[in-house]
This record gives sequence, structure tokens and C-alpha cells, in this order.
Amino acid sequence: MAQPTVIRPRKDAVRNRRKILKAAGEILRDDPKNASIQLIAERADVSAATVYRYFSSVDALMDTYLYDVEVQLRDYSHDCTLTGRALFDDVLSERGRLVETYGHAMALLRSREGFLARMRRGDQLIQTVRDAWERPIRALMRSKGIDDRHFDHALFLFNIIFDPREILDLRDDGLDLPAALSLLSAAYFGALEGLASAGA
Repeated sequence: MAQPTVIRPRKDAVRNRRKILKAAGEILRDDPKNASIQLIAERADVSAATVYRYFSSVDALMDTYLYDVEVQLRDYSHDCTLTGRALFDDVLSERGRLVETYGHAMALLRSREGFLARMRRGDQLIQTVRDAWERPIRALMRSKGIDDRHFDHALFLFNIIFDPREILDLRDDGLDLPAALSLLSAAYFGALEGLASAGA
């Protein structure tokens, strides 16, 4: 029986897509208010038509950019061999590194729709966030004796407290990244305990 033909993207197509996403990230960091397909195309050294071949709009391009960042964190989380609180802290440190690298873009791309609503309808980006944080947050909850049934709301609280805008705001206010994450972690741990008490 003949095997089905696997069609792989051409190398230049993969390279162009990567260049476009890199250019989009640079513009989001340097000049977010003026982000446009034309500006991104110029920065990527491709034509606007080439950008439109991959992305139907600036919003579609930015969604893909943010999704790719979250995939990096998801893969890091899945590969981490730590357990318990150490797992949570390690993945959080990696998130901090990504916020340092991509933070202004991540902050700009926040959705107007609620986190839980997006999660309930199976939004791809939120599912990736869930995939990245399910093991670390459940491990943290177990270490604190918090029932697993509170996980969705624990993830919801995480999204609020560790918003890239707030991390960057604390850093710009004089805290280094580890201190900012430590402060937010203390607030998160308290919120989890409050959630568990309210849920009981």
C-alpha cells in the first residue's frame, strides 16, 4: 500500500515566516503604536504581499507571535524535571526571562475578552498557557494542601497576578526581576489560600 505523500513547507517559506515574526516582535518592542504590515515587511526585508501570504492582518500576525512565545514556555515546563514548589519557581523564572525578552509585546497583546471565557471556548493561546502551567500550579496547590478542583480559578488568578505589564511595572519601579517575581509570588500564594478558604 502506497504511503501518503507528506508535504513539507519549503525552506524559504519557513525562513520568511520566521523573519516576519522576528520583525513583528522588534516593532512591538521599539514602535508598537505604528505596527503595520508594511512596516513589518520592511523590517523583515520582504514584500507586504509576502506577509499577507502568511498572515491576513496585523492582529493575526501578533496573535501568532504571542502564541509562539507561550509555546516556548509550555515546552520548557513540560521538559522541567523538578517537582512541587521547585517546579513552580523554575517555570516562573523562565516566564520572567521571557517577559524580559518579549514583555512589551506580551503586554500589548492582552485580549479584551475574559481569561475564563477564552478558556471555556477552547482558545488556542489560552490552552497553551494552561498546558504550560497545569503541572506547576497543581504541584504548588498540592504542596499547600489545596484541592485540585480549584485549578481553573488558580490559573485565572495566576494570569491576573503575573500579568507581564505588572512584572514590567515593578521592574521599572526599581525592583530587579527576581525581587518582582518574589513579591508577586507572595501575593499569589496568599490569593490561593484565600481561594481555597472561600471555595470550602
